[in-house]
Amino acid sequence: MFTPAPVKPVVPFSAIESLDIRLGTIQAVDDVAGSRKLVRLTVGFGDRTRSILAGMKQEREDLQALIGRQALFVVNLEPKQMAGEVSEGMLFDIGYADGLVPVLAVPERPMPDGARAG
Repeated sequence: MFTPAPVKPVVPFSAIESLDIRLGTIQAVDDVAGSRKLVRLTVGFGDRTRSILAGMKQEREDLQALIGRQALFVVNLEPKQMAGEVSEGMLFDIGYADGLVPVLAVPERPMPDGARAG
């Protein structure tokens, strides 16, 4: 049985407003050589495409099934160097922090790439 973690301390609303969370479509999933966990997602956000690294290599049997799927991404984080590559954002997934096999945070119906959450 799953027991939810305690709620984190209260933060000001401005903390959420500072994040730029957008919907993007995963256009490609590529292996990151030399990494046991990372894959490179090429994600379209309407007016731009970004390379976003995600530690999902061991979480899904068929990573290619993610191609064409829309999901939520944080797009205004500092670029982060991982395994010799640069990630230009962060995938929002559900479950990882709780030790569950993660799932994508997806819209209930298709929306335009680049649409903002919030």
